[in-house]
Amino acid sequence: MVFLGIDIGSLSCDAVLIDEKKNILSSSVIPTGVKNIEAIARVKKNVIEAAGILEKDIQSIISTGYGRTRVKERDGAVTEITCHAKGIKHIIPETRILIDIGGQDSKALRLDPNGNVVDFAMNDKCAAGTGRFLEAMARALEVDINELGDLDKGSTSDLVLSSMCTVFAESEVVSLIASGTAQKEIAKGLNRAIAARTNSLVKRVAKNFDGLAVSMSGGVARNKGVVKAIAESMNLEKINIPETPDIIGALGAALIAFEKNSR
Repeated sequence: MVFLGIDIGSLSCDAVLIDEKKNILSSSVIPTGVKNIEAIARVKKNVIEAAGILEKDIQSIISTGYGRTRVKERDGAVTEITCHAKGIKHIIPETRILIDIGGQDSKALRLDPNGNVVDFAMNDKCAAGTGRFLEAMARALEVDINELGDLDKGSTSDLVLSSMCTVFAESEVVSLIASGTAQKEIAKGLNRAIAARTNSLVKRVAKNFDGLAVSMSGGVARNKGVVKAIAESMNLEKINIPETPDIIGALGAALIAFEKNSR
């Protein structure tokens, strides 16, 4: 028996297949695009083919994310908070604080030793510091989004963007470029601004996180510059990053599908 979790976000559609021993059989991350129904079908096909199974072998499907109700064949739809907590507990069980920065929102979760959510905070009214924000900043800097994570290497200034509003920040970046400010200094300033905002979000769920294992999920966790800036802002030696941070929500959904069918 296999179990499928699908996480439909604003930027990516992710899927994870697990077996009855909770081993990951396959996973896929693709752009959501404007046609999320097609993205759901494509990502589902990807994991089925990669696992070498038939669609009829799937015992249960749980969906999560903004578009979770768009999965017609789902056996249930579960919130992102629950799924991310479940997914990170499976991969990095010592996690007590989870930072998830997705395409259009940021979340901070405080977990108990059993992986249950004790408290959470979300920044869901503004795209500041999220994947869409970074996409806009990459365009303004005229670099590929995948290059942004290493762009701050060698920076020496204390530049911090004065605004985290995507529109104003993009305008500020353009002005900095026009004034001759180096790309690496602007990138560092971006990372510091995101880190400060993330730090404030985490403090809403844990005023003191000394000794607490902090992990990060979501596509932005692949940005080394942002992760380093957040660690520095929180005075942490390290932030735990899963090998594939994008799929944590989908993994959590798959695990919930397994649990529902094991009762």
